Amino acid sequence: MVKVLFAGSPEAARITLESLLNAQNSFGFEIAGVLSNPPSAKGRHKDLVPTPVAAFAAEKGIPVFTPEHLDGAARDAISPLGADLLVCFAYGHIFGPKFLSLFPKGGINLHPSALPKYRGCSPVPAAIINRDKETAVTIQTLGLKMDEGDILAQTRVELNGSENGESLLKYSAEEGARLICHVIKETDKLGKLPAGKPQTGESSYTGIITKEDARINWKESAEVISAKVRAYYPQPGAWCLENGLTLRILEALSVADESFPAAASAACGQVYEFSKSDGILIKTGEGTLAVKMLQRQGKNAMDYKSFMNGARNFCGTVLE
Repeated sequence: MVKVLFAGSPEAARITLESLLNAQNSFGFEIAGVLSNPPSAKGRHKDLVPTPVAAFAAEKGIPVFTPEHLDGAARDAISPLGADLLVCFAYGHIFGPKFLSLFPKGGINLHPSALPKYRGCSPVPAAIINRDKETAVTIQTLGLKMDEGDILAQTRVELNGSENGESLLKYSAEEGARLICHVIKETDKLGKLPAGKPQTGESSYTGIITKEDARINWKESAEVISAKVRAYYPQPGAWCLENGLTLRILEALSVADESFPAAASAACGQVYEFSKSDGILIKTGEGTLAVKMLQRQGKNAMDYKSFMNGARNFCGTVLE
């Protein structure tokens, strides 16, 4: 039986870990421990909150390790587990050669992109914001360079323009767990990781998404803005300013101006009409953005009809 150390931190990695736990008996492996980021200070009182992965693992009685650095002390703490294989998804740190040497069967990484395209930490938003027609869920070998390992398993994923960052990442987490199970099963059978295929094609890299990246430029087309809304949902959330206060646009569609005569005289960023069937209509550099869900600063997220019930003077506002 292969003993696994799972490394991950955010909610998507928690989904993968839960799927692996549910499948471990069927596929003949054991989650021996979990490696995650240290607790972070959150809320008004700056209480230390564990990552979703660490909290879930602790609840299930799995040993949890949250070192600040993967140094000698961390290796000494993890070594007694006797883990054979390191499985990683969104842990957030590069593994050094000394740490990787702890695992006789090596390490594998779940990466939600069609590698070598979109290496780095934000491949899911990148695929959506670029309006790609296809992406992938990839299992690769862990190496010393970021996301450059050989491909062990891969599922191609068609994109139809309705996905958002949350739904595509959730799918990737679930499908990635399925692929990981089969790679582990093959590893157990062979006594080592199966042979992978080197990455081919042009590589590209994604970085950390900032709040400013998610700001809406109303001079861009409705299609571009709609993609940004989907890509950055739920965090950091596409946003703009309404009278100096943050307004987050959480769900929206691109529609043609021709359906709405008032669009012809509207300025970019102007809320020019409220349609009970289509949403809150905002003029863009090309086309109209029909907003379905939005959130004012300090308020709860609301559907467009509920929002307009309490914002009767919203029409005519020019958003920045």
